[in-house]
Amino acid sequence: MWGNVGPRVAHLSPLERVRLRRVAVRYAAHGWEVTPGACLANSRFVCGRAGCPTVGCHPALENWEHAASADPARVATWWRSRPHGVLLPTGRAFDVLEVAAHLGRRVLDTVATHPAGAGVRGPVLVTPTGRWMFLVRPGDPLRPELEHCFHVVRHGPGSWIPAPPTRLPEGTVRWAVAPEQARWRLPDSYLVQNALIAALRAAGITLAADLLPGQLPLPPARLLTDGSRTAT
Repeated sequence: MWGNVGPRVAHLSPLERVRLRRVAVRYAAHGWEVTPGACLANSRFVCGRAGCPTVGCHPALENWEHAASADPARVATWWRSRPHGVLLPTGRAFDVLEVAAHLGRRVLDTVATHPAGAGVRGPVLVTPTGRWMFLVRPGDPLRPELEHCFHVVRHGPGSWIPAPPTRLPEGTVRWAVAPEQARWRLPDSYLVQNALIAALRAAGITLAADLLPGQLPLPPARLLTDGSRTAT
């Protein structure tokens, strides 16, 4: 399928490609499903699929959700000839809470001294564009305070994240807290969300639950038959 790919993929030494494969296999061996990402070619990504319009980081396989695997032997085959990025589907072994760097650092500092101990400490990765991603136990939705907060993104079923040591045009994805440091344990989602809420409030960001009833936005107006407007 790679015959139609024009841009040359990023030059990686055999050692670097072996490292990508080795790390992907390690994730799979710990029960984290893996799917190969498109290859970096200059400042864009190419997956080899004819007519694919996506130039940002994305899965190399069209049916990536079905193809993702935690079988180390199968995962190893994907990196035999191409320097694929390493992508981890979310909503399976874990969910991810994504925030900006200034919030991520504050939450990580809070987590380090949290009275819940290991229950709130887990793997955290950082992208070269400054996004911090906290891996948590899957299945819990966002708390009401965060549900409509654009500062926090929850990655659940149907989504994925780039995992270290995947290369992006801006640099390499890295671990702020490696899975080994967390003993491959995942924290409780709501404990991490509580830390996020505290960090947002400390940063002066007003959350939906902080608004008084009189401060809630007015409902949209509807047009009456006489041309005047009233609230719906």
